Amino acid sequence: MAPTILVDGTELIHFGSNDYLGLAADPRVKAAVVAAVDQYGWGSGASPLILGHSAVHQELERRLAEFEGTQSALVFPSGFAANAGTVAALVGTGDVVFTDRNNHASLLDGCRLSRADVRAYPHGDWQALARLLDRRGSRGRRLIVTDSLFSMDGDLAPLAELADLAERYEAMLLIDEAHATGVFGSRGRGVAEQLDVADRVPVRVGTLSKALGGVGGFVAGSRVLVDWLVNRARPYIYSTASPPAALAAALAALEIVEQEPQRRTALLQRATELRTRLTEGGWNVGRSASQIIPIVVGDPNRAVNMAAALRQQGFFVPAIRPPTVPEGEACLRISLTTAHTPEMIERLVVVLGRLR
Repeated sequence: MAPTILVDGTELIHFGSNDYLGLAADPRVKAAVVAAVDQYGWGSGASPLILGHSAVHQELERRLAEFEGTQSALVFPSGFAANAGTVAALVGTGDVVFTDRNNHASLLDGCRLSRADVRAYPHGDWQALARLLDRRGSRGRRLIVTDSLFSMDGDLAPLAELADLAERYEAMLLIDEAHATGVFGSRGRGVAEQLDVADRVPVRVGTLSKALGGVGGFVAGSRVLVDWLVNRARPYIYSTASPPAALAAALAALEIVEQEPQRRTALLQRATELRTRLTEGGWNVGRSASQIIPIVVGDPNRAVNMAAALRQQGFFVPAIRPPTVPEGEACLRISLTTAHTPEMIERLVVVLGRLR
């Protein structure tokens, strides 16, 4: 799919999409959707526990568990629902949940909804988390939650250190691989696979709406975990199940992710090159180590003005402002995909150079 977007009648090169592998309009994915609509229609008609859980749901959950190397998986209507529902199902009153301050809103909302005691630690600071865990003592259940790849910062969580802490303090560890699924790891499982800690992470959340190009979320883990969520995760129990066609799209995309690793290899190489070019040009890209590259400018007005200037030059690069990012960290968020050509990226670098 060409990485372009039509805004007010003007075609712009789109650097704001999370369709990292370009699968949203892949002919094989589209063919799977058409065939599923022809066979099943569109809507699922009910929540999963009433009538909405179809054979396609079952097959996708089987394939996701196989892909993740876990016993089971459970599909949610969205990644937000998967995060919020899972956190709230695992801890409650009398328990404590430890969250990175830069976690996605779905994780933060899940923490609040759980009614557990919430303790936030500075972004990526596992040593500060250790001090919080040490002070907490042993009363109640403990859950550590983190993004694996942070959606605005583009950096990676210190998963090995977090796994060490979870084991030392007998805490559960939940990671959200939303922006990493399909992109990181030798098989595309995410950052946990990349850092060789997947077997030490009992609760892994992913999404079907980023690199897989569709819609929905999932949780992968043990059969006990999935059985618990089926009975306790309210967003799963009380939401209408995903349409079968959306899940057929995910099945097709998952097969492409497994069969075409060159997509993620090329994407990450391109991202490394762009980060280098931007840094050499004097831009602050923070600690980005991924296809998500923020240009941190600090002032929200400057971010908005830069986004407007880029639009005049034919680019859509979103300005991200508080509260989506902390105060003083307003940025332009560049999101690379495999559909971006070297010529497009070079042109973006040149235009950005004129805005300094």
